[in-house]
Amino acid sequence: MSPPKALSDRTLAALAGVEKLTTVLEKDLTGPMSPEPVGALTVLRGERIAKVVRIGLTVAQIGMDSHMIFAFTGADSAVPHFTLDSVQAGGYLAYHIDLVPRADLGAHLEYVNAVYQPLTPVYEEVRERFGPSTAAIGPRQHAMMSPWMLVNRADEEHFAAMGTYLDRYFEHWRDLLVKGVPDDVRATLAGTGLAARDARNRAALFSPEVDPVWGNVARLLGDEQAEELRAELLTNDLPEGERADA
Repeated sequence: MSPPKALSDRTLAALAGVEKLTTVLEKDLTGPMSPEPVGALTVLRGERIAKVVRIGLTVAQIGMDSHMIFAFTGADSAVPHFTLDSVQAGGYLAYHIDLVPRADLGAHLEYVNAVYQPLTPVYEEVRERFGPSTAAIGPRQHAMMSPWMLVNRADEEHFAAMGTYLDRYFEHWRDLLVKGVPDDVRATLAGTGLAARDARNRAALFSPEVDPVWGNVARLLGDEQAEELRAELLTNDLPEGERADA
C-alpha cells in the first residue's frame, strides 16, 4: 500500500471510531487514460460528522497517487471541518492537514483561542522540524483555510513522521466534535450566519478558478465526473438518488 493511501486509510478508520458512519455512495472513477478505474469516490454520513467525502485517484502512467478526505460538520455547527490530502505525484510526496474555519477568524478572537490556539504547539513543532511550506498553495487558497494548516512537500522520512502530527490534529478536532465549541464561545458567533458562510466558503474553496487541481481532475476524468466530485464537496445535502448501491 502506498504511503498516501495508508495515511488516508488511517484517517478514515479514525473517523469511523468517532461515531457510526454509513456508506451512502461508492463509485469507481474512470477516465480516457485507462480502461480500468483510475479512482474511487466514497461518501459516508453520520450525525455529528454530517458527511465524509473520500476521493482517491491512482494513475500509474503519470506517477500519481492522490487521496483526499473531507469530514464535514453540520451546516449550523461551529466545529471546523477536518481535511487531509495525501499525495504522491511528480516524484514527490505531499500532505495537507487542516481544520477548516466556520467563522471569520480575524473578527472572533474567542473562537480562535478555543478552536485553533491549542494547535499552535503542534504547528510550531512541524515548522521547526520541517521548515515552512513548500507546497504549491496560492494565497487565495490560504485565505479559505486556517493559518494552522499543515501543508508541505516531503521526502519519505518527513512524510512517514506526519502520522503523529495528523493524530494530534485529529484528536483536537474529535474533542471539539464530541464536546462542542464552548457555549460562551458559540454565543460570540450569534448572528454570523454559519450555514450561509460555510456555503460561500466551500464554493470558493472548491472553485476551479481558485484551485487549479480541478483542471487536472477534469482532464483525467472528464468534465462531468469532475463536476460530480465538486458537487459532493459543496454541500451536505443528500442528492436525489444517492444511495449505497447507486
